[in-house]
Amino acid sequence: MNRAGKSNGCSTVAANPAVRRPGMPDGENGQAFVELALVLPMLTLIVLGIVEFGRLAYAAIEVSNAARAGVAYAAQSVVFASNGPGITQAAQADGQDGVVVKVLNVQSPATLTCYCEDSTGNITQLSSCSVTNSNPAACSVPPNRVLVDVQVNTSANVDTLFHFPGIPNTLTFTGQATMRVGQ
Repeated sequence: MNRAGKSNGCSTVAANPAVRRPGMPDGENGQAFVELALVLPMLTLIVLGIVEFGRLAYAAIEVSNAARAGVAYAAQSVVFASNGPGITQAAQADGQDGVVVKVLNVQSPATLTCYCEDSTGNITQLSSCSVTNSNPAACSVPPNRVLVDVQVNTSANVDTLFHFPGIPNTLTFTGQATMRVGQ
């Protein structure tokens, strides 16, 4: 009804809970809330699992990238390859973010592997390798050159945010990178 008391052709229904809404069978008024209560814990668990998986994947990538950063520093020359504190600093600067990866361990010293390459391209591994025997005189048959590979290993313990049954609270991630040292 309008102000003049005349009907405008629209009927209004008062908000009365006793009035049955069309399309809703009797007794199903709270069904959606019950379904939400049953499904919400499962959805929450799935979302938390996805977040935790993403964090752990990030940590694994950080530890691997730290090994790459350390070996990239060491591969500049044999002098850099023998600088253990420099390699550790380069790896930790790249991989230790303080949030997910709190402490990054770098195996020190880096592993050096020396090879002799002759003029025909044959490569033989030297029995020992250090900065002092990485010159061409270390190879027994001239003409030759010494090839030096450096390997950096990193590891980090990462605590999980959520404690799920069957998954340890602390996971250890390792990274390893090898590169030829520039001569």
